[in-house]
This record gives sequence, structure tokens and C-alpha cells, in this order.
Amino acid sequence: MKKYDVAALGELLVDFTRNGTSGQGNPLFEANPGGAPCNVLSMLQRLGKQTAFIGKVGEDSFGKMLRDAVAEQGIDISNLVADKDVPTTLAFVHTAFDGDRSFSFYRNPGADMMLRKEDVDFSLLKDARIFHFGSLSMTDEGIESVTKMAVEAAKEGGAWISFDPNLRPPLWKSLDRAKEKIAYGISRCDILKISDDEIEFFTGTADIDEGVAKILGEYHTPLICATMGRLGSRSYYRGERVECEPFLSEDTIETTGAGDTFMACVLNAVLEQGLDGLDRQKLYEMLEFANAAASIITTKKGALRVMPRKEEILRLIQERKR
Repeated sequence: MKKYDVAALGELLVDFTRNGTSGQGNPLFEANPGGAPCNVLSMLQRLGKQTAFIGKVGEDSFGKMLRDAVAEQGIDISNLVADKDVPTTLAFVHTAFDGDRSFSFYRNPGADMMLRKEDVDFSLLKDARIFHFGSLSMTDEGIESVTKMAVEAAKEGGAWISFDPNLRPPLWKSLDRAKEKIAYGISRCDILKISDDEIEFFTGTADIDEGVAKILGEYHTPLICATMGRLGSRSYYRGERVECEPFLSEDTIETTGAGDTFMACVLNAVLEQGLDGLDRQKLYEMLEFANAAASIITTKKGALRVMPRKEEILRLIQERKR
């Protein structure tokens, strides 16, 4: 028995999301705790799993707010450290009329990039069933080396490796470098969550099946889940291709955290059923649950503090079947 179901390493930051207009006509922004890895862990905590986060924030008011928010979710923060010289990373989220987003980052550098070997308790990784990471912990050489060490430590401990590219072009010095680091993540993972846009970026084709076939042909990833926004999702596993329709909502506000919520639900299914012996029915139920959860989070501001609960997700699934 291992202490943690999932451990994750990566960025923890403040997402400033638009929340109205002041009396003077100025836009108002709400400071939401964010960062893909902790969003994933927060959703897993909602589903009753034990998680731990490895990362760095600034020794500032934003860093304290983030530490408190992550701890409130029940996530182990014993390896969340503070940098006294570099401030906490900030992101401003700009939302389009259809709920899609673009980002403006204040991360040159940001504290999350300053995580170093001596900051990390690698024994924690060997006590986790799954290790999860994304490409943003490889945008800088220092944090990249720590991330790769973490991947290898987790593998040595027998963990499954989970990877989400979570491509954010403004944070890369070049998109060729982004592609190279995404290739590393895919080469090391057992579970891949990748969006339709990321498939096109990485493989050069907008056809989901064709793009996934290219990935499978080169990397032989055991489980791939492709998210397609308003078109739902697909899973690819041992020659099986399973598709699930989306749960579209008229109450959608923004898509922040939707992919992370989906990712967490996939990991939850793997934790409960294993990575061997998944059949078409189990894959469909996994996607259905993940799609429903992702739909719910789009109706809320932010993500980490407002992840849906299992009962809420199951209720939405049942409502559609009536």
C-alpha cells in the first residue's frame, strides 16, 4: 500500500478571471488559485483519493493564499516550498463569448520555475501510485531537470506516469522547443490526456484518429484520452477506440479547469480499475463521468476551490438518461 494515490509536480499560480466592471467602468478581476497539476489533485481529493503536490510559490501574499487554498482541499503540501526572491506566478485569463480562453502570464521568471533538486523529497514520489506532470514544468532548464528526475524516481517506485501537455504557447521561447518537451512527456507516460488543438500542434494533422495513430505508432502509449471540446472525448486503448458525447450546458461561463477536471476523472478510473483489462464499457463510463465533471466546472468561476463532487456528477449523468 502506498501513501498517495497521485503525486503531481508543476506550476501553482493565481488565475485572475474577469468578474464584472467597477463603478468607474474598469474591469474587475478575481484572484483564483490555479495551475493544472493542483487542479487535477483537487478533483481527485473530491473523489476520495489521497494526493500530494510538489512545487514552489513566492514568499509573498499570493504564495500564502495559494498554500492555504491547496491545503484546504486536503492535498499534502509538505513539499510545497517558498522562494524569497522570485514572486508567485500570475496569469490573467481572457474569456471569449463561447467560454474559450487566452492567457497573459507574469512569469519571467515566476516562483514555480525556480524549483530545484534540493527542494524535492524524492521519496514522496516513490510512495505514489501515479505521478502526474505537464509540459509547463519544462519551459526552463532548471525546472526541466527536476521534472525529469521526478519522472525517473516515480518510475523506479513503480508508479504509473500521467502526462498532460497543457500547451501554453506564450510561455515557450520557441514552439519547436515546446514540441520537443511534449515528445519527452509522451515518451515517458502510461496515461496521456491531449486536446484536439495539441494533437494538431504535435502531429501536424487536425484529424484526431490520424494524429493519435501517429502518437501510438511512435510511443505506444497504453492509454490515450483525446478531448475535443464541444465534440466530447475519445479514448484509445489496446486497439479499442471509444467515443463519448459531451454534456453541453447553457450555463457555461468559461472553460478554465475543464481539461484538468477531465484528467482527474481519468486517473480516478485507472486507480479504481487498473490500467490492465479495461474494456469498451469501462472506457465509455470513464469518459462519460469525465465529460460530465468537465461540463460542471465550466459553469463555475475558477477551478481548484470549486471542483464538482461525485454525487453532482452522477446526478448529471442520470438526468441525461431520463
